[in-house]
Amino acid sequence: MKYIPFGNTQVSSIGVGTMRIAGMTPEQADTFVRAALAEGINFFDHADIYGGGRSEEIFGTVLAKDPALRDKMFIQSKCAIHDGMYDFSKDYILQSVDGILSRLKTDHLDALLLHRPDVLMEPEEVGEAFAQLKSSGKVLQFGVSNMNRWQMELLESGCGEKLQANQMQLSIAHAPMIDEGINVNTAFDGAAVRTAGVLEYCRMHDMVLETWSPLQKGFFGGVFLNDSEYSELNEYMDTLAEEYQVPKDTIAYAWILRLPAKMQVITGTTDPSRLHNAALAADITLTRKQWYELYKAAGRRLP
Repeated sequence: MKYIPFGNTQVSSIGVGTMRIAGMTPEQADTFVRAALAEGINFFDHADIYGGGRSEEIFGTVLAKDPALRDKMFIQSKCAIHDGMYDFSKDYILQSVDGILSRLKTDHLDALLLHRPDVLMEPEEVGEAFAQLKSSGKVLQFGVSNMNRWQMELLESGCGEKLQANQMQLSIAHAPMIDEGINVNTAFDGAAVRTAGVLEYCRMHDMVLETWSPLQKGFFGGVFLNDSEYSELNEYMDTLAEEYQVPKDTIAYAWILRLPAKMQVITGTTDPSRLHNAALAADITLTRKQWYELYKAAGRRLP
């Protein structure tokens, strides 16, 4: 497993997304968590809305059963989405964290992300919440999700806390943050600026770029693996999978990790075998030619 710096600690380049564990029994969750740790994965990504809090509760049963596991983990959660809106108010952030900690059966989060942008945010108010959470030891580090560079700059300008991570959707079949850079100064559709240079911003500011839905096409449009719409991509992935002697989905994860930034893949699987496939990607470095051929095989052209 490859590890990358996250602020003052190290996290695995493959992370476990916990959205789907809400339907697991405590025994199944225990098996799954231990399978992840056995792969060298120490990063577990939560959100208070996953399963209406049930995902955190199930995970908490694992920690309650064996508290020693906590020291082997980096636990992150997210808050801000509720009642059909986004809420970065101080009171809501503070009460959210208390609820998260209670469900997870832990006394602190290694990181808290603000879950999607709140247009009504007041950076100074967020800063007050962050300062209180940090001084109390309830949250050690902070980040955001699905924010562009200007939103991150605005937040940092008033909150007084360095953002350590941004969680963004990225896959071979959904890569607006890459498309906009490749197609600069063209009239192609890919030139539309959708993230305001978030990839470059995260590199410049030493932020972890956590990528969710690494196998998705579009916004929850289904997976592109073995999809006839992406036949050329799948054929080339099959070729590379045979060359590297790995499952095909491993190539999809390796494509993300090849980017020269602090890249992290957040998986959504609850299948230990698929988790293993993701872990294999940490040891693969695609060539420049292979990376670009995969990019083009997904239906894009270079200017």
